Amino acid sequence: MENIQSEVKKETLITPELKQQFISIVGEKWYLDSPNELYAYSYDATPIFQSMPDAVIIPQTTQEVAEILKLANEHLIPIVPRGSGTNLAASTIPVHGGIVLNMNRFNQIYEIDQQNLTATIGPGVVTADLHGAVEAVGLFYPPDPGSMRISTVGGNMAQCAGGMRGLKYGVTKDYIMGLEYVLPTGEIMRCGGKNVKDVAGYDMTRLLVGSEGTLAVVTEITLKLVPLPETKRTLVAYYANLVDAAKTVEKIIANKIVPATMEFLDQGTMKVVDDFAKLNLPLDMKSMLLIEQDGPEDVVVRDIEKIAEIAKQEGAVEVKVADTLEEGAKLLAARRAALSALSRLRPTTILEDATVPRSRLAEIVQEVERIAEKYQVDICTFGHAGDGNLHPTCMTDERNQEEIHRVEQAFAEIFEAALRLGGTITGEHGVGAAKMNYLHLKVGEGGIELMKRIKEAFDPNNIMNPGKMFPSSTRRRLVVKK
Repeated sequence: MENIQSEVKKETLITPELKQQFISIVGEKWYLDSPNELYAYSYDATPIFQSMPDAVIIPQTTQEVAEILKLANEHLIPIVPRGSGTNLAASTIPVHGGIVLNMNRFNQIYEIDQQNLTATIGPGVVTADLHGAVEAVGLFYPPDPGSMRISTVGGNMAQCAGGMRGLKYGVTKDYIMGLEYVLPTGEIMRCGGKNVKDVAGYDMTRLLVGSEGTLAVVTEITLKLVPLPETKRTLVAYYANLVDAAKTVEKIIANKIVPATMEFLDQGTMKVVDDFAKLNLPLDMKSMLLIEQDGPEDVVVRDIEKIAEIAKQEGAVEVKVADTLEEGAKLLAARRAALSALSRLRPTTILEDATVPRSRLAEIVQEVERIAEKYQVDICTFGHAGDGNLHPTCMTDERNQEEIHRVEQAFAEIFEAALRLGGTITGEHGVGAAKMNYLHLKVGEGGIELMKRIKEAFDPNNIMNPGKMFPSSTRRRLVVKK
């Protein structure tokens, strides 16, 4: 990670004449450029990173977006699309100034199609609001990022967000069927739709999902829905070490059981979450698994009984099945609050998402512990055990530059360890500005050059979220030892 804090610019990219042209598109109320308003958009949920925009524009229609982009492109003004700013990759930091395009007025659910099992929405719809709306008619939108009560579906799409239900149901990209989007030239385009099968040409929908606002601005999203599961049950298992918990995960999958949720918390995270949520967890345990299964009643009962049996066989000290749906929901809510709970400990909390194949889970957890000890930094680990997607989280203080340097070294070594174990540098947070210096380790120099050529085809003037995804030629070089 790099500190890209910048001072308030003395000279703006936007002349008074251009400002009036933008105001004529959206109205004076939706054009913001006072210092206090700009400061609120100079950061997102990523610690350390900050940079001031020149203006914030809040459009409401696709045509307004098209006119803004066309004008910005003509004058080479950067555009940074933004939802709620909950991402953890510094993807919505305006590192080159320009315009932050706040898409939160696109917050309508246009249609819930119960015949085709789809929903068509604006990108500014809050994820939890979508959950509530589709569940009210007996349908289900599975992606559930930890920030779902705040984050927008457009932001989830831009980062290809995951969540606790990813093991069984997949992530955001698995539910995006079609998009309306605007190119930097102002051209309004569509891709995909409600068709279950569609192989007409390149899959532009999949290309745009996870592109972090570097290619175009999405103004409408068509989503796949599934039937709402009949019931669900939750189980918690406690372990005296990390290895037995990891072996339990492997054994459950080997028995052809795919839980809806399979979460891991280490002892440090357990202590903080227990203090936060008052769950009376056994804090002498080194780790815990929190597992939920959903589906038909008989299948759920069978699977939970088998999971409990496997957990005991693999060394769980205690296994407990939640007595009620409410008790299970409380346990899962506590897990969702892990980041908030950890954030109470120190001024700065840095949450990452190194990911490995499930079979290497124990190894990466042990590596995180070793690396934290090596650099004398405080790291707690939790995450999506069934996905091999862990969130090593460091509690630190960005004002202490010497400590932050050790934190950076620790995370660089954690990423290298993940890659060495067959994993990746990010499972669900994205690259943004925070991880662009590590991207070549995963995709290679050839992969980066190909991605750059794709971006140039969409955005030849490089106005779309510049300074993200692709590192500069002067980046720090990292080498992964095989």
